[in-house]
Amino acid sequence: MANPKRRQSKSRQKMRRGAKRWKAPVLKSCPECGTTIPGHVACPSCGYYRDRQVLNTGAAA
Repeated sequence: MANPKRRQSKSRQKMRRGAKRWKAPVLKSCPECGTTIPGHVACPSCGYYRDRQVLNTGAAA
């Protein structure tokens, strides 16, 4: 079993724990309809992703 040779300092311990903190999801607006959506996701309201329609929705005309 691997064991640490030296004790980790308090600052390193806090840095490690700080990386695990909760972060709010980054939201962007859809260029087609303006709805707020998470990144890298097809818009559920209009069905567009990266300037082309990938989902068939009733709202798209």
